[in-house]
Amino acid sequence: CSPAPSDPELSVSCSEGVFKCPEDQLPLDYAKIYPDPELEAQVLSLAIRCIHSEEGCRWSGLIKHLQVGPGRIGRGAKCVPHGLPHHHPCAPQAHLGTCSFNVIPCPNRCSAKLSRRDLPDHIQHGCPKRRVKCEFCASDFTGEAFEGHQGTCPQESVYCENKCGARMMRRLLSQHALSECPKRTQPCTYCSKEFVFDTIQNHQYQCPRYPVPCPNQCGTPSIAREDVTTHLKESCNTAMLLCPFKEAGCKHRCPKLAMGRHLEESTKTHLGMVCALVSRQRQEILELRRELEELSVSSEGTLIWKIADYARKLQESKARSNYEFFSPPFYTHKYGYKLQVSAFLNGNGSGESSHLSVYIRVLPGEYDNLLEWPFSYRVTFSLLDQSDPSLSKPQHITETFHPDPNWKNFQKPPAIRSSLDESTLGFGYPKFISHEDIRKRNYVRDNAIYIKASVEIPQKILA
Repeated sequence: CSPAPSDPELSVSCSEGVFKCPEDQLPLDYAKIYPDPELEAQVLSLAIRCIHSEEGCRWSGLIKHLQVGPGRIGRGAKCVPHGLPHHHPCAPQAHLGTCSFNVIPCPNRCSAKLSRRDLPDHIQHGCPKRRVKCEFCASDFTGEAFEGHQGTCPQESVYCENKCGARMMRRLLSQHALSECPKRTQPCTYCSKEFVFDTIQNHQYQCPRYPVPCPNQCGTPSIAREDVTTHLKESCNTAMLLCPFKEAGCKHRCPKLAMGRHLEESTKTHLGMVCALVSRQRQEILELRRELEELSVSSEGTLIWKIADYARKLQESKARSNYEFFSPPFYTHKYGYKLQVSAFLNGNGSGESSHLSVYIRVLPGEYDNLLEWPFSYRVTFSLLDQSDPSLSKPQHITETFHPDPNWKNFQKPPAIRSSLDESTLGFGYPKFISHEDIRKRNYVRDNAIYIKASVEIPQKILA
């Protein structure tokens, strides 16, 4: 039995000694199969192009020159042992045996099949079964094993990964990076931070944990640089200290060990200094308090004075004759006259026991030397009606007067006045509103009343 020929017209298949037609698979009588030399010669003399012409091969010639090599099998010869014609696949090849586009298996038996023209590059560079010698260690590898060896060869010369510029065999690289490379990182012995080796010495001149001696040479072992200040302040026995009473005025300075003796010997002196300091501070507090009060005084020419807890204060006024309540002071305008309102809840003078009396008086102010005297501007008093405006129109009790320039009450007040001075008395209305009228509307609400005082200042003063 012979394999099927490459030409389908001439192919014959056999199974268990029975030949079959390649077309209909019917059994053939081998005795009736015979060669036709004349027809074979005609076929072999036909002109054709290479079967790889579409891939780029430009060969053309006779069929017999495509596969049959001259001098190998003669014309009309049969393939032995098959006894087939010379165009059988077992016959030697001619053009296809040299065609660069013909696909052939790799001679290294790596299972790759590729065109003849790609074979040299495959054998030299791509074949996993090629033999390769490492240029560094001279070891012999298959191509597949060499790929794993590349980049790991201990004999290969490489540059240091820290970019220090050194070049050496790879097997020496780890030792170099560990103990020789100037660009390797290393922790500071004192603060444990990482630094490049060639900069760590400069770091130690600034390292906060670097040990230094006490500048006073007190005998204390090495101290961390950042702790020196604390040591000098709290622990160093030879450090010079200022007396704890320095704020009181003591300027004594001595070593820490001698400070206790100084404090014992200067107790009375220190006590006198502290008393003087307290006195100065008390005076400063009084001045600051006065300045704060001046800053909190209204300077818009209007005062709305709330008298809370009215019922209790009225009873207190009834129990104590001529009991006077004073409002916070206020200014007529910025840099103006300083005024104050007073009220007798149970009345004063002709209104005693029956009316609410309201007065105004002039106080010594910060700007009195800049103002015109006597005080002569219209003053208006109002007892505010606290009724709901949406239910009824408020009916405030209002009185207005022009100060009499001849009254001493409105002259420039002295800086210091005695209680008997007539100028300390206010000017106003003894019978401002009767107790009976106060109860007619909501002048008292939530146990409080509101008294409003306003001063009309001409624009020429404000300008």
